[in-house]
Parts: sequence; structure tokens; C-alpha cells
Amino acid sequence: MGKRRSARAPQASANGANLGFEARLWEAADILRGSMDAAEYKHVVLGLVFLKYISDAFEDHRARLVAAAAEGADPEDPDEYRAENVFWVPPEARWQVLQDNARQMDIGVRLDAAMDAIERDNPGLRGVLSKEYARPTLDKRRLGELVDLIGNIGLGGADSRSRDVLGRVYEYFLGQFASAEGKKAGEFYTPRCVVRLLVEIIEPYAGRVYDPCCGSAGMFVQSEAFIEAHGGRRTDISIFGQESNPTTWRLAEMNLAIRGIEANLGPRAEDSFHHDLHPDLKADFVLANPPFNDDKWGGEQLRDDVRWKYGVPPPRNANFAWVQHFVHHLSPRGIAGFVLANGSMSASQSGEGDIRRNLVEADLVDCIVALPGQLFYGTAIPACLWFLVRDKSGRSTGGGRPLRDRQSETLFIDARKLGTLVDRTHRELSDQEIALVAHTYHAWRGQADLGPYADVPGFCATVTLQTIAEHGHILTPGRYVQAALDDDEEESLPDQIDRLISAFRDQIAEGHRFEAVIEANLKLLAND
Repeated sequence: MGKRRSARAPQASANGANLGFEARLWEAADILRGSMDAAEYKHVVLGLVFLKYISDAFEDHRARLVAAAAEGADPEDPDEYRAENVFWVPPEARWQVLQDNARQMDIGVRLDAAMDAIERDNPGLRGVLSKEYARPTLDKRRLGELVDLIGNIGLGGADSRSRDVLGRVYEYFLGQFASAEGKKAGEFYTPRCVVRLLVEIIEPYAGRVYDPCCGSAGMFVQSEAFIEAHGGRRTDISIFGQESNPTTWRLAEMNLAIRGIEANLGPRAEDSFHHDLHPDLKADFVLANPPFNDDKWGGEQLRDDVRWKYGVPPPRNANFAWVQHFVHHLSPRGIAGFVLANGSMSASQSGEGDIRRNLVEADLVDCIVALPGQLFYGTAIPACLWFLVRDKSGRSTGGGRPLRDRQSETLFIDARKLGTLVDRTHRELSDQEIALVAHTYHAWRGQADLGPYADVPGFCATVTLQTIAEHGHILTPGRYVQAALDDDEEESLPDQIDRLISAFRDQIAEGHRFEAVIEANLKLLAND
């Protein structure tokens, strides 16, 4: 990148950590800003932060073992560390050794060797850590300065671990890198307030949690936080995920490792559509933020796939391929909560309207939430949340709570007026706003401890399938919560443009198909 951006002090919010020294760490990351772009330095910096954390945790436990040596403890036995869920750090990978050599020109080689050694001695990290510090394009003087700066901040001591300091710093960094990286951010980071809203609504108390496009694993981290906040145990849930981008898959593995969260993300990065690593999984909770309007998902090769129970998705837009993938992996009493572009609620081209109608008529759609704009990094496309369930009869989807029979009903929530701008381009939902939307949904589905539900004009409405059918199976909340809303307000200009581009591409593809058919017929006529 050319011009360097100065570090910005962190803010306390629903979207990240506020520990007092994040700006100092971000300044450390900023050292490399002049020599590489965000996509590269993200992995350089987060790899070093991860290494510092596991080295601090190792040294903290090692000091206790040294103190207990008279009782038979062996500070050089790797099993003494693994027994306490502490990574064993071999001598050449310990932070002090690396910091002592930070100003040597071979610091990149030493860091790569340290990462190799850690993976060698900790099989759970094999293939996860970044090992590109020795590459010629990385400024070794600045790299040494970065090692020194990170070395002055304690991350892995007992107190830090109890407060999840590193985990929160890691999340803060992901958010900052997402902001710096712009449009590429969506593939690895979902804003924390959006993840929290999804988690608070579906309440993953116990069971199997699945995200087939897990990015940096934020959905899983927030699911664990939810369980702990409500007095549960981490072992109450089993985590399954998949990620197609190899570097993002490594970020996810590191993000979970620093919190001691066990998860099955598969042995490698793979595309969920073409290489499903969990083909037999039936999840109790699906949480996801798939790429918006993905037009390169390879749908042409999957026209007869078993997952397309509600209609074959268009090859130039993966939105309803993702929806049906989620449904395919949903257990009989499961709930799926996910983010989609607003066009998914109203688009009718290329068979999307038929798929949406079939989903509605199958009584799978439990709730639709229209989100405010500017929540996501790098995209102006407005988004919404979908919540699907297989069973609306009143049986609990999780947590053991009895619910009411809400068959043939759908809840619509228009949350577009919520949120507060934290800068010129980004908006966040507050804790109170997240609680409001979650409470509305929980009261609507009949959780007795929350009191009766009531429609609120302009905000929420319960609607029958018959009414939805009368509106052409369009699921835009504004159409149902307040009749006075103009049709052209229901879909913003960026979303209209995005939908029209998608339709235009479909028409071009269809034209090419007809050209091929005509060409083949002409050849047949010529041969005759």
C-alpha cells in the first residue's frame, strides 16, 4: 500500500474488544503497512500475535512446573503442558529467543523455523501457522521492530487467559484488518454485532453447531461465549465447519486454538458445494454468513444435486444454493440463522422466486429480519437475516423450552432504523438493540417467561402463509410491518443494481446457450 494510515484508538462497543492496549498493538501492525497490503500483513501480524500468546502461556506454566520440580514435575516434559491444554513450545520457538534476535537479518528464517517446530510438536496445529517470514519481499528491519513491539505486551499469562485477552485482541485485529482490507474482508470476518444477534436469536445451548462458510470462525467463538454467559459448558456443543479459502481456514484454526475451542473444520480448506467435508451431518444449529450473490460458485456442475429439494439454484447466484445447503444439513428440530443479501427476499429471476415460494410453502421460514445498512465491511449491499426451522409445532429447537404452535406463520422484523454510526462508513448495533430483536423473536415463538408477543407497527408483525402468498411470496419485512412503505423503498438502489446485474448476466449466459444450440443445428443441416 502507498500512504500509511495512522493507528486509531479503539472504542468500546458491541463489535470488538476494549482492553486499553489494542491501539498499541494496532500501531505495531501499522509498522508493516508501508511494505505490504492488508491481505498480506494480516497473516504476518496475527501469526506473530499467536506465537507470542502461546509462548507466554508456555512460560507461565513452565514457571509453575519449575516451582514444583521437587514434587516430581518436569518442566521439559511436553506432556506436562498438554495435560493442561497448553501448547508445548520447543526451545527454538520461544519468544525470548526470537526477540533476542529480532534485529538480526535472519529473523525471518528464525520465525519460519519456529512455526515449523511448533507444528511438528503440536499435531493439532499442523498446516495452520503462517511460514512466510523469510520471503525476500518482507522488510526484515520492520519485521524486527514488530517483534520487539509485540514482545513488550504480555498476552498469555494466567490472568490474561482468564479474561480471554488474546482472544479479544485477535477479534479486534480481525475487525481492524477487515476495515483496512475493504471488499476482501467479507471472506474472513463478520461484524461482531451481527454474529451476536444471530447467536442470541438461535440460542445454541446444546447440540451440533455448523457453519459451512466459517471464515475466521467468529460464529463459533460467539456460540461458546453465549453458552458460558448462560451458565453452560463448552462441552455442551459440538462444532463443525468448513472454509474454502486456505489462508482464511488457517485464521479460523488459530482463532479457535487461542481460546482452546475444539472444532472439526476438516483436514484442509475445501469448497462446501463441491467437496462437502461433513456430508452426513445433521446440525441442531446452523450459523452462517455466506458470500453475497456469489456468481462463481460452479453451479453448472451441480444441476442434479440432491440438495436442491426446493428448486435448482441459478448458476450465476449462489444465494439459494446456500439456503438449500443449510436446510439439507438441518436436523428435524434444528434452527438455521444466516445472513443474505436483501435481494434474496424479493428476487424472482432465474427461478429464485420459485425456490423462495417452495421454502415458504414448506413452512420452513420462521423469521426474517431486515438489517440497517453499513454494518458490513467493504460492501454497500444491504443485508437481512433468515431463520429457518423444520418444526413449528411447539417442540423446542434447543435449551428445553416449550414453545407455541406457530405453524403457517412467519415473523417479520424491520430493524433498518436501528444501529449507530461509529464512523462515516460503519454502523453497529448496541447491546440493547440486539436484545430487543432477540426478545421480540423469542416472545413471538412463545417462550412463556417473556410474556405475550404483540405486533409493533413499523417494527414487527406476524404474518400468515396465505398473506405471504397474496404478496407473491416476497419476504421483505417493510411490506408487512407498515403498509405505508413505498415499494421502491423496500429495495435500496445498490441492491436493485446488484439484482439487475445478476439478471443481465443470466440473460447473457442464456443467450450463449441458445447460440450453441443454433450452431449445432446449423452443422446438422450442413451435413444433411
